[in-house]
Order: sequence, then structure tokens, then C-alpha cells
Amino acid sequence: MDKKIYGALNLIMLFILATNINALPQVNSNSVLVALLDSHYTELSELVEKALLLQTLEKAVTLHNITIFAPNNEALERQMDPEFKRFLLEPRNLKSLQNLLLYHIIPARVGSNEWPGENIVHQRHKTLCADNYLPLTSTKSGKKIVGGVSHVIKPDDVIRPDGLIHGIERLLVPRSVQEDFNRRRSLASISAVLPEGAPVVDPRTHRLKKPAGPAPAGSPPVLPVYDALAPGPSLAPAPAPGPGGGHRHFDGESQVKDFIQTLLHYGGYNELADILVNLTSLATEMGKLVSEGYVLTVLAPNDEAMAKLTTDQLSDIGAPEQIMYYHLIPEYQTEESMYNSVRRFGKVNYNTLRLPHKVAAEEADGSVKFGSGDGSAYLFDPDIYTDGRISVQGIDGVLFPETETKVSAPTTAPTPKVVSTQRRGKLMEVGCTIAGVFGHSC
Repeated sequence: MDKKIYGALNLIMLFILATNINALPQVNSNSVLVALLDSHYTELSELVEKALLLQTLEKAVTLHNITIFAPNNEALERQMDPEFKRFLLEPRNLKSLQNLLLYHIIPARVGSNEWPGENIVHQRHKTLCADNYLPLTSTKSGKKIVGGVSHVIKPDDVIRPDGLIHGIERLLVPRSVQEDFNRRRSLASISAVLPEGAPVVDPRTHRLKKPAGPAPAGSPPVLPVYDALAPGPSLAPAPAPGPGGGHRHFDGESQVKDFIQTLLHYGGYNELADILVNLTSLATEMGKLVSEGYVLTVLAPNDEAMAKLTTDQLSDIGAPEQIMYYHLIPEYQTEESMYNSVRRFGKVNYNTLRLPHKVAAEEADGSVKFGSGDGSAYLFDPDIYTDGRISVQGIDGVLFPETETKVSAPTTAPTPKVVSTQRRGKLMEVGCTIAGVFGHSC
């Protein structure tokens, strides 16, 4: 009876395993996706890998045929605006890069012989980029145009059973990506209108008080960053000013959320993001500091370094907060600025939010090394996130302040007690000499 039950269970498990295997996308060597990665469109294939789109495209290929409009290497390498290319390659803009590439792919097979003629105004095809359509048109001379801006220079360049590739002369940019780029460039996403408070009447003169001159947006706050911090790790973060306050020039909460999402997209910093958001309230506190006009540089230990933390190091009350405070520098530093400083001055001590400790930095092996001895860490992933207010620099170790050694007062050696050797009979000898002068004998 038991053997029959186990046999039935084994059959069920094999059926489930076979079902899962069949459910996985299967891409053979003759796929258009493999042809793209091995083709002369090297710049496009590199962007596809950087955008982490391989799994998405594998799933699309298994469901239906696809048509890829591939810009040539010159369009991606030389003709693209350098600032726009830098925007696309920043880890925090991964979603924009994905939307840009998916805008070049149609989930249908559209060959050159299926292209609309000149009598048809245009055909709109839905792309893999959500809610975006790509118009296909033809000129009177027979030239094929994609998106109304790019000519097809190599129609049917690569043909495979599950799709084909057309070579085009320039990059296609959807409206959503262009708006994201313009918003980043104009800093519209991190700026805010300076609120004005209600008028105040002076009770002595019954006249309106003259308000103080408004501080320009982005000017450093009057209070030092330590006074704006929460009173302790076990208490709630310091309250932000109300709507009528004089600060709030920046949307710090959005910037902190943005850099945490960048850490997750970048990969290898999930533990740090978990501590900032779930185990502590540091993400909220950092957002309020940035909203007040403060700047921060985060020395971010990677997951491999965080895994080396022991239970004893995290068991004390407020230990995670204290560890993170030591990795927050109240300055805006990039990899270039820190490296130039240590090259010029040799060793630089940066203030941290864990008073009164400072973190030392020096040049080592062409990079920046923080700390000293076994507790040191190297700058491993530079400039993961930089937006002018928050800078995130990846390091390969968790930093701890040097142990404070109590300096004891210098102890002087006790002076030995000098005991004079007594000369016995000296007083008697003197007395007898005096008595002998007067004719007496001792």
C-alpha cells in the first residue's frame, strides 16, 4: 500500500516538473534574438544586455514573431547626444532605457513586402513598450520610414523563423523617455516652489512685520546637519517643517526613494536597501534632511560585506542605525572629488553623522581606501547614484570607528626613600674631644 502511495506521489511530481519545464521559454539557436546578439548591431545588443531585457525578449519570442528595428552602430555611438546617452546608462534610469529599446520592437512579423504602400497614409503597430505605437510609412520614391523620422537602410537584414531585423539609420525615442530626460535635465523632479507664510502683525506698532529676505533655493541651511537629526536612533525622525516653513526647496523623499530603487536595479546592495527602509527609519530621516537643503554622501557596503556582520554587532539597541550613521557623510562627494582630495592631501578625514567619529580616506592602488587595517574598505562601485544632493559610493566592506582607548594620566615612578647611613659614636667622639681640651678624660 505504501509503495503505491509513493509511486503515485512520484508520478505527480514528475508531471508537475514536466509542466514547469514546458512552461519555461525555449529559445533555439536559430532565433532572431540569438541572431541579434551575434549580428553587426553590437551597440544595440550591448544596450539590450545592460537593460536586462534578455528574459523579456525570450518570453516575447516564444509567444509570437517579432520585428526589430535596429539602429546602426554609428547612430548609437556617434550621432547620439552624449548627455542623452549618459542619461540612459545611469542605473537609476534603467526603466527609461528599457522603454527606449522596447519601442524598437513590434510583436508581429512585418517584412519589407508587407510594408504599407505610398497610397496608405500610415500603419500604426503596437510595440513592446506599453501604450506606444510605431507608424510605418512609405515615400513616393519607395523609401520606407519608421516612426516618421528614420529611414530603413537595410530591409530584411536578418530573417529567422520567429522574426526579422530591419536596419534603420537613427534611434527612435518615445515621448515618455524624452519627457523623463527633459525632467532630469531641468531638475524639475527635485525642485519645488518656495512656500510663503501668512503675514504677521507686530503687536507694538500694529503694522505688518517685514519678512526676512527669502533664502535662495538650494542655499545651505542655517543649522548644522547634526541639529536637524533625530534626537536618537530609538526615537522618531525629526519633524519636517509645515507647509508654511521657509525650506522644503527639494523633494527629498522622492530623491531617497529614487536612489534606493537605483540600488535595487544596480544589484548587489539589497541588504543596505533593506536596512534603510525596513529595519530602520533612516530612509525617511534622510529624505527630510535633503528636503531641508542638506546634502549627503552614502558609503554603501555591498551584500557580500553586509553578510559578514555578526549577530553581536547587530544585537545591541540602535546598532543598525549607528552602523549606517558612520557611513553617511554630510557632504556631497563624488568618486572624482574624493580621489583628487586623497591624491593631493594624502589622508583626509570626513565627518560622519555618528558624532564624534570621522572616517579616514587615503589613496591606495589607484582607488580610495576608507578606514585602516583589517577594517578598511575600498571604493568598489563609484558613483552609483549622483544627483547633486545625494551621492552613493559602493564600498566592499563595512566600516567601524576605531576603538577609543582611554588615555591614562602619566604615572611618575615613586622616588625611592633615601635613608642616610648612621655613623655610630660620632657624637661621643666630638664630646670627648671637647672634654680633653679642658683636661677631662672620657
